[in-house]
This record gives sequence, structure tokens and C-alpha cells, in this order.
Amino acid sequence: MGKYKIFFRQSVWKDFKSIPKKDLRKIIHRIDSLSEDPRPAGSQKLSGQEKYRIRHGRYRIVYSIQDDELTVWVVKVGHRKDIYR
Repeated sequence: MGKYKIFFRQSVWKDFKSIPKKDLRKIIHRIDSLSEDPRPAGSQKLSGQEKYRIRHGRYRIVYSIQDDELTVWVVKVGHRKDIYR
């Protein structure tokens, strides 16, 4: 399996602004690890959508995977109480 490229939706950069820096560093590292394994242990497919989510503490990272292009698109990052709205 090849290495996946990570892309971000434009709105994700706005999501990052509301996250404390100490958590943000760990979240970015977690997103970076998706290039090696886009379906790590603990990832979950969202029902009714072609998206996945992984947890990082109180935060959730929602992303989609395009296996034919070897890309991962990060769609949304946020606190667990706000992410699914």
C-alpha cells in the first residue's frame, strides 16, 4: 500500500483557530499519521456517509478517503459536542 496524501478543506483552518495550541499539535500529528494508515485502530465509518472519524481526547477529526487516488481529505476538526452539527 502506498503513502496517502493529506488535504484539508478550507474550513478546517478556521476550525484550528478554536483549538488550544497544546491539543492542536497532537491533533496535527494524528492527522499526519493518516498518510501511513488512513483506517487506524479506533477509526469509525460514519453512518450514511462516506466519511470516517477518529478521536483525539475531546476532539474529533472527520475525514474522507479516496483509495483510488491515495488521498485523505480532512473535512472537519472540532470538539465532540460541536462536530456533528
